[in-house]
Amino acid sequence: MPTLNKIRAALPRSLRGTTVPRGPAGAQLARLRTVLTVFFALDGFVFAGWVVRIPDIKDQTGASPSALGLALLGVSAGGVATMVLTGGLIRRYGAHAVTVGTAALLSAGVVLPPLTRSALALGLVLVVFGAAFGSISVAMNSAAVDLVAALRRPVMPSFHAAFSLGGMLGAGLGALVAGHLSPTRHLLLLALLGLAVTAFAGPALLALPAAKRPPAPAVADGSHANAPEAGAGSGPAAAERPAGRTRLLVAVLGLVALCTAYGEGAMADWSALHLKESLDAGPGLAAAGYSVFALAMTAGRLSGTALLLRLGQNRALVAGGATACVGMLLGSFSPYVWGALAGFALTGLGLANIFPIAIGRAGELAGPNGVAAASTLGYGGMLLGPPAIGFLADWFSLRAALSTVALLAGAAALIAYAMQAVQNGGRPRGT
Repeated sequence: MPTLNKIRAALPRSLRGTTVPRGPAGAQLARLRTVLTVFFALDGFVFAGWVVRIPDIKDQTGASPSALGLALLGVSAGGVATMVLTGGLIRRYGAHAVTVGTAALLSAGVVLPPLTRSALALGLVLVVFGAAFGSISVAMNSAAVDLVAALRRPVMPSFHAAFSLGGMLGAGLGALVAGHLSPTRHLLLLALLGLAVTAFAGPALLALPAAKRPPAPAVADGSHANAPEAGAGSGPAAAERPAGRTRLLVAVLGLVALCTAYGEGAMADWSALHLKESLDAGPGLAAAGYSVFALAMTAGRLSGTALLLRLGQNRALVAGGATACVGMLLGSFSPYVWGALAGFALTGLGLANIFPIAIGRAGELAGPNGVAAASTLGYGGMLLGPPAIGFLADWFSLRAALSTVALLAGAAALIAYAMQAVQNGGRPRGT
């Protein structure tokens, strides 16, 4: 019984003392979980297919590291610019419809980068690709947050595990075909596959109603665990106007997500180039660097629910940030390819659950607006990452530039530790 009580205490209050729905409602939620998982995997697959061809497209455009960094800014600029708008689209059309539409745009947009011949043109087309990537991220996560509440289990990491698995498969396919297909042919094939999956899974997602959150459980004083703060109002309008303390918590969670999205973006955009230029790895081995990272993230996220039940949200955030910090120091400064790959794997394990925990918690607090706000801050890390690492690589070295990932991962751990200390009145402990 003490162990059971600890597990229940680790859950958000809205999930304690509840069971997964059974019968037709439970079967419908299970189908929704499966279809959403497909879209998370598709997102990772398409994105990874693009990032493993960055070294080839860099050579094709003749861009310097700093120019490439500015061009890669297009992905994040497009994503961040549309994330805030996506919350409104979700309220009007529903998260399912926005997910399907942006999945089609993401798949079609991946064919554009290899058609460019300059860093400027590359940056412009990446704005379109980034807009789709940002919008589908908000839409999928909003649908997943509601589903997690309806299922009454902390399964958010499993969706992000599907994203990582898709990334691993996309990067692995890229490594296999890098020496045989041009970037144009490879990414055209990727687009066709993405559109086919969207055409297959889209109608199934559109046919399923959005998950309904269960009523908030009553607490000892007769109030509800998830009730709005005083002065926040009630009903749908309250979700659109979160109270001051809720906005602050969402902002802090977004800052945690920013620190780790910086690391994910850096690994996606620069890991292959680091292995190729700093350690003289061949094209296939260089592309495999991101696969190792994505595989480790997948493993970490598949075990994320168990980790959350055991450690709680804040301890999981602190442990993940510390692990990623150590891993990225090894990945940046190891003089051997195997050492860098081991560091990438450790970084993937550490970063695995930080972003889904932060975004999921923001969604619990403020619904789609919370997901959009925290995602916008989070993907701001990707906005800062490409140009920052590009300029630092020009000024110092790519090794030194990548070490900033370790710095921000450590910062995420410290923020989570401090946040828990404040919540516990100065006594840090697990939630």
